[in-house]
Amino acid sequence: MRNKIRALREERHMTQKELGAAVGVSRQAINAVETGKFDPSIWLAHDLARFFGTTIEELFDFQKEAR
Repeated sequence: MRNKIRALREERHMTQKELGAAVGVSRQAINAVETGKFDPSIWLAHDLARFFGTTIEELFDFQKEAR
């Protein structure tokens, strides 16, 4: 699933490890979500959106993905 996580993380000059620590997951989990290899749970999506001060719908692009 396409998302804006990498762009928002880089705007804040954060590493994947730092973001993972902030939301309680590993650097590998952040990398997998950023690259679209893993769709996060609703709870992780919520935590990421809350961390970045946005909504899940704004953070993840549901329109361009086939189910």
